[in-house]
Amino acid sequence: MRFASFALVALTPVLAVGSQAASSAQTPVGQGASGVRSAPTYTTAQAALGQAAYRASCASCHGENLDDGAFGSPLKGVPFIQKYGGKSLEPLYTVTATRMPTTAPASLSPDVYAQIVAYILQQNAIVAGAEELPSDPARLAGMTIPQGGFSFMAFSPYTPPAPRVTRPNPLDRYTPVTDEMLAAPAPSEWLGWRRTWDAHGFSPLTQISKANVANLRVAWSWSLPPGSNEGTPLVHDGVLFVHGMGDRVQALDAQSGDLLWEYRRQLPQGVLPTVKRGMALYRDRLYIGTSDANVIALDARSGRLVWDTRIGDTRVREGVAGGVLAARGKIMVGTTGTGVGAKPGGPQIVGLDADTGRIAWRVNTIAQPGEPGGDSWNEIPIEKRSGASVWTTGSYEPTTGLAFFGTGNTYDTGPLLPPSKKPGVTNDALYTNTTLAIDPDTGKIVWHFQHHPRELWDLDWAFERQIVDVPVRGQVRKLIVTAGKIGIYDAVEAATGRFVFSIDLGLQNIVTAIDPESGEKSIDASRIPDDRSMKLVCPHGAGVKNYPPASYNPTSRVVFAPLTEACMDVFPIPGGAGRGALSSGVNWGIRPHPDSDGKYGRLEAIDLNTRKQAWVTRDRAPMTSGVLATAGGVVFAGAFDRFFRAYDDATGKVLWQARLNDASSATPITYSVGGKQYLAVATGQGGFHAASYAVLVPELASPPDRSAMLWVFELP
Repeated sequence: MRFASFALVALTPVLAVGSQAASSAQTPVGQGASGVRSAPTYTTAQAALGQAAYRASCASCHGENLDDGAFGSPLKGVPFIQKYGGKSLEPLYTVTATRMPTTAPASLSPDVYAQIVAYILQQNAIVAGAEELPSDPARLAGMTIPQGGFSFMAFSPYTPPAPRVTRPNPLDRYTPVTDEMLAAPAPSEWLGWRRTWDAHGFSPLTQISKANVANLRVAWSWSLPPGSNEGTPLVHDGVLFVHGMGDRVQALDAQSGDLLWEYRRQLPQGVLPTVKRGMALYRDRLYIGTSDANVIALDARSGRLVWDTRIGDTRVREGVAGGVLAARGKIMVGTTGTGVGAKPGGPQIVGLDADTGRIAWRVNTIAQPGEPGGDSWNEIPIEKRSGASVWTTGSYEPTTGLAFFGTGNTYDTGPLLPPSKKPGVTNDALYTNTTLAIDPDTGKIVWHFQHHPRELWDLDWAFERQIVDVPVRGQVRKLIVTAGKIGIYDAVEAATGRFVFSIDLGLQNIVTAIDPESGEKSIDASRIPDDRSMKLVCPHGAGVKNYPPASYNPTSRVVFAPLTEACMDVFPIPGGAGRGALSSGVNWGIRPHPDSDGKYGRLEAIDLNTRKQAWVTRDRAPMTSGVLATAGGVVFAGAFDRFFRAYDDATGKVLWQARLNDASSATPITYSVGGKQYLAVATGQGGFHAASYAVLVPELASPPDRSAMLWVFELP
């Protein structure tokens, strides 16, 4: 029976401490000449009194379950054991007795504080004994909180820990990231969402080349928190930073894959974790948006929280999905909002002081009444205007000093369907589907360009803004190039927002013509949704192009874009106007193009010199990941069939492929450490984008048990 009880303990989580077989070992053994402490002791009755005291004085901050509070740190589980395990019990008691509750520190009796600490020990699976936990700090100093409990699988709590083997830690040589480094990173580094401020997503590394890419093999892998993953790892000074589902951030040795530190955010009750698409390294900190609509700064060397600033309100469906942009002493991030009834005034772009987290400015992405563009909503009151979400990290251009952000469509198109009748009022709905050029110092909108006014099909223009130098009429000009879901690339001047050119990839049937001077798009009126008839509309609402970013080779001036070929039937639903998708009285269903050959995935190379297709490769599986291009002549991307592939950047020929544990909805990166180039990509199938295409390819089943992982490849 004794052995059976030990075997049962072995099934408990590794970091949960205590065991059923240990009650006889709870009597303090004192502290001998070796300095060994005893295990803690408390009684069941004492813990029961502590539970009542905890609920009265502590639960409002730390939560009813000790780890679900909106303000206090977790008092049980992995974070608690990492903080207190293996250490004297005295600091835990002293902090509790002198600082808690925060509204009335030291207001309870010593016995009650001992009862609360006993309850905390009980909740961490440290088993009760025959003696009460004392309130004497001197006696508590002789007790150790076991790191692994009393299981035969754990290290003995009565013996000093075995000497640790020290490994080289790249954090010891970590250097602050400057604006100069962000403008021109070392080839070995991946410092921002798309590596550089200009969102090229291009690496100058050449060790992995067309000639040897077929020899790639797994260097190491790392399990990430289960769930969707749409993020991009960052690498600096041999440290890889990765963001997982559930607002967990980890720093890993980029060469070996060893864990260096982890940050876990405790979300308020009722707030669900959401995917994030990018982090920012700046100075000696790592900046991240959180699921509870905050922006946080972590010490890059330790993972310690430096500051935490609320920028949005999840109670009115405001969130942070895109990544943060760091430049000129500011941390800039956009928020998202869903339908009518979301945050009054709509989403925003926020600029925070990088050192303090203080909010320096806010920019509304929905034009407000009485302000420029405020009369572009067909007289819809501000509380009923929706959309213009910022789903993607911004870009920054140092010579103009401007940051560029893209916005999405509106979610309530019904009021925009009828033509505007009042002079001076339009139904363009600014600033939906717009590139906004913002001064990082002041938050002022310097210029804007609306790519698709009065957009009625959920076809955002909210994705990467690539800053490129391209010859136009014999003169090289600095342009902002971006594509919307509709599969049209627009190019505008970086300094002024003046339209330069468009490239229609030929996978849509909504826009019939584009004015070569203004960029104004003519719309096929027969495709506009109504509640009377079905309409074939291309593309589907998930888009030809979506949030997985394209890559740009600045030498060849070629964009490599991950695309999907699909259309939708837009059909009336019962109830008519005001209901259904986007309140226009319709819903939509995905379908192939009328002339489809069953291939939906499309990786296309677009030459910006000629504004023509350089090559295209097509596959059955829809594209799901972002694209990475390298100076080694290789382009990397992942698809719905779980294959991660390398393509020849000149022809599109597949040079190598590896099947991963799940589809990648993230974006691959490459970096080098110790003179060796590595290739990294995260898996964990994302939400709307990948899921939208699943019904087109039912034979490509995803794993029923969804998981996420970081894969890192190397040459032999």
